[in-house]
Amino acid sequence: MQRLHIVFAGLLTGLLALGGCGQRQEGQTDGQGQTAKEAGAAAKGAKQKTILFFGNSLTAGYGLEPAEAFPALIQEKLDSAKLGYKVINAGLSGETSAGGKSRISWVLRQPVDVFVLELGANDGLRGIPLASTRQNLQAILDTVRKRGPDTQLVIAGMQLPPNLGAAYTGEFREIFQELARKNDAVLIPFLLEGVGGVPNLNQPDGIHPTAEGHRIVSRNVWQVLQPVLAGGTGT
Repeated sequence: MQRLHIVFAGLLTGLLALGGCGQRQEGQTDGQGQTAKEAGAAAKGAKQKTILFFGNSLTAGYGLEPAEAFPALIQEKLDSAKLGYKVINAGLSGETSAGGKSRISWVLRQPVDVFVLELGANDGLRGIPLASTRQNLQAILDTVRKRGPDTQLVIAGMQLPPNLGAAYTGEFREIFQELARKNDAVLIPFLLEGVGGVPNLNQPDGIHPTAEGHRIVSRNVWQVLQPVLAGGTGT
């Protein structure tokens, strides 16, 4: 907790200053009367499922190449597992829950199969009333549900530094748990588990994870996300 306090202590100032064994021949069937060529055409025409990461600078991969941010690393894991999902990174540095509420309809221009919400930290660090944060995040989830009733919701939990007060930080942490229960969403308990408060896993600003930090974050996300996707292939 000491180290978590150290890395987050500069957030209030820093954040405000800145988010088969062999190939079939063409005429060979697959055992169901379908040729390899026909199967390939069918697969190509199938709708690819999508996972949308909607968040702030943590999702955007502030200070890093896009390929180093955790959403891109999740795409690598999906490809390795041959799950067939496409990741969309909708992270925006400095985003608050109010900002997310304003842009969610624009972002949802196409159907989304899995929606990962990673917002709220900037609210807490700026002292925004937690009731407003809760309402804004719920409004975002309501919009997603309205656009896609079958969309699987995933919520990334966050924590605040203890210097903001035990009551405030405790209520902030519980927001994500409450929203997950209320909306039948899967919860990532703490997105920055193993990264927050660890100097060599954060950039010089002490706020944003390094490339190695994002690799750990991707494992935190994958541990929760992979079971959600296990029931389907994404195609």
